Amino acid sequence: MREWITGRNPVFETLSVHRRQCFRLMLATGIDEKGVIAEILTFARGMKIPVERVNRQKIDSLGGNPQGIALETSPYPYVDLRAILKAAEKKGEPPFILILDTLQDPQNLGTLLRSAEAFGVHGVIIPAHSAAGVTPAVVHASSGACEHLLIAATNLAQAISELKQANIWVIGLDAGLDAVDIADVWLDGSLALVVGSEAEGMRPLVRRSCDTIARLPMTGHIESLNAAVSGSIALYLASRKR
Repeated sequence: MREWITGRNPVFETLSVHRRQCFRLMLATGIDEKGVIAEILTFARGMKIPVERVNRQKIDSLGGNPQGIALETSPYPYVDLRAILKAAEKKGEPPFILILDTLQDPQNLGTLLRSAEAFGVHGVIIPAHSAAGVTPAVVHASSGACEHLLIAATNLAQAISELKQANIWVIGLDAGLDAVDIADVWLDGSLALVVGSEAEGMRPLVRRSCDTIARLPMTGHIESLNAAVSGSIALYLASRKR
């Protein structure tokens, strides 16, 4: 299976991390080969990736906003949960993990992955089924940040059980009556933050598996923020506490 990564930053990050197999690079004819494009071409030469200069319409047909560049690659390289825990151990840090429960919107998933990478998350866990995976649209939405992340696609209830066995505190983000102000929640040590889906929030089994439920207090007229915004704020607050 192969897929096309488009956009200058996503292509650059994919090549710089070098976790995927890359088959060919397409550039729009007449594109200015300076700046990040020049850096991409340097990567391509070093990795012996064929470069094709094609009509811009051919790249535009791939969808999104490709910015005159596309990279054909192998699919996203998922990892298992142990790899995430080992990454934290290698850094000598208490694990900091993001769990995403059945998000459907690639833009929301991409935004949360970008926030996770920015705020020092060691890894992300998503469901193996019934949720958005790391597609080219998600890579684009994350501006390539997902290429730097360790992401496991697995059964969430089992993963949460394993995290608890490793003495990792699991905090669900929700606005239910049992939720406590996130300012009063312990965020300093080994932590997994759970963000639910856009429409339904966390599934009941996942919610019951959490050690505590936290909410973001709001004073405005709207009832709640969307998953990507609330999750990103919670990640920021946790990173500051850590």
